[in-house]
Amino acid sequence: MTFRLAAYAVCIEDGRVLVSRYVSPLTGASNWTFPGGRVEQSEDPFDAVIREVAEETGCDAVVERLLGVDSRVIPASEANAGVEHQNVGIFYQVRITGGELRPEPDGDIAESVWTPIPDVAGLQRSSLVDVGLALAQTRPPTGNVPPVPTGGLIQH
Repeated sequence: MTFRLAAYAVCIEDGRVLVSRYVSPLTGASNWTFPGGRVEQSEDPFDAVIREVAEETGCDAVVERLLGVDSRVIPASEANAGVEHQNVGIFYQVRITGGELRPEPDGDIAESVWTPIPDVAGLQRSSLVDVGLALAQTRPPTGNVPPVPTGGLIQH
């Protein structure tokens, strides 16, 4: 089994959420996700989410609060590497403070856009988008929401 610790930014303003279009370097397939990604060795997830927002979107951000943590195991049949994979995602409520949206230079994020929250349901997206929105909208005291089923427009 492979393992990844990641930090994700949930940026909501005026009924819109910031989402980023990830394009797989292996297949060219794309889906929408949140700005964020791998926490590097010795890096604090709090710092990682700010770094990832800057790298992927071109924007400066500040963390406003921790929303929660999601841990999911992706079966080998659905994982990119063909082996079972566990992703632990730390979700933060983040506010954009400056910069201009742009594609990630030499990266996998083709674009980032502000999308009305109701329109997210019609996007081909990562399950982590639904997890992050559920955390932001319900703010559970445990910092945990039920697993999001995949299929249709929702992928791992």
